[in-house]
Amino acid sequence: MKVRVDSVGFSYGDTPVLKDVSFEALPGEITTIIGANGAGKTTLLKCIADLHKHRGNVYFDDQVVARKDMPKIMSYMEQNTDCEAELNVFEIVLLGMVQSLSFYVSEQDVEKVTGVLRLLGIEKYADRKIGELSGGQRQLVFIAQALVKDPKVLVLDEPTSALDLYHQFKLIKFIRKVTKERGCVTIMTLHHLDVALKYSDRVVVISENTVYGEGSADEMFTEKMLAEVYRVKADILKDAKGNKHIQVLEPLDEEYEEEMDAESVFPSEE
Repeated sequence: MKVRVDSVGFSYGDTPVLKDVSFEALPGEITTIIGANGAGKTTLLKCIADLHKHRGNVYFDDQVVARKDMPKIMSYMEQNTDCEAELNVFEIVLLGMVQSLSFYVSEQDVEKVTGVLRLLGIEKYADRKIGELSGGQRQLVFIAQALVKDPKVLVLDEPTSALDLYHQFKLIKFIRKVTKERGCVTIMTLHHLDVALKYSDRVVVISENTVYGEGSADEMFTEKMLAEVYRVKADILKDAKGNKHIQVLEPLDEEYEEEMDAESVFPSEE
């Protein structure tokens, strides 16, 4: 299933957040949306998931899907994983299958939930209350909930935000493996640019409420883009294995540099 975002726009009152955003996301690929804080990345994901009433259209294999039918093809995980429900981890993940569940939970349902918990390395938490887990552990639980129904489209808002570096890279490698093996479309936002550079098949850069550019990670991650979108001076370096990395050197902001001038922060004693 291909996803095509066509001239999507959205405003909060009179304030535009997205203007004429268009791009394609293909099956078996991770499409990562990046941009500075406040660029509209989360709003864009909510428009794709039809959680916001937006201008333009989002096509799934050239069809516009009604909101009531969206859960049949899509799993959406928001950035906030706070949960006050008195449910354990197994029950939270089971809720991801709500479209197919009957009043009776079958042995197949149990095996499916157990299997995805095992794949994510959190099977040992199955009987724990969701409120007893750390932020990173909860994030993995809601990733499991998103994956358990084998969605054709997987939409993830900052899926690694609460994870340490090791688990960030491990989770994104797992999501990439699932994306390719199941042939689903994965669209996500990331702040960790080194992770996006390494594991994204396509990158959509959002700046000033619209698409700055889209293409492969190699095409999009340039010193010019980092300067214009993120306002930092940075180098793109290669390690011994040929993998690219971003080395941020300094902010490109005259006001910031004036504020951080050594004489103003540490005035002389004279």
